[in-house]
Amino acid sequence: MLYVQRDMQGQLVRVEAADFPGMTETLPADDQEVLAWYSNQSVETSLLQLKQSDLDMIRVLDDLLQLLMIKGVIRLTDLPAAAQAKLLNRNQAREALGGLNSLINEEEDGMI
Repeated sequence: MLYVQRDMQGQLVRVEAADFPGMTETLPADDQEVLAWYSNQSVETSLLQLKQSDLDMIRVLDDLLQLLMIKGVIRLTDLPAAAQAKLLNRNQAREALGGLNSLINEEEDGMI
């Protein structure tokens, strides 16, 4: 049996294995509404992980582009005008915050 809380529209907002303050009823673990709620929570968690991964990858790509430009492999002018403008804006923001930081966190080991 699972303990659940519903909002004013009757939608599940919380499902727990133990009773909790604010619970409104109990439902069996195989209830279709409970299974749908857990499925939705799993999707939301995956989307949040993907969003964080996207933010992390943006930083990696930004650092990679900077490195390639410093080494002369590519030039800023090799990129489309829209990309140039975005990179220049990003570089200005990063410089205002103290320049390029290490790509690898202090607690991480290894190289890219």
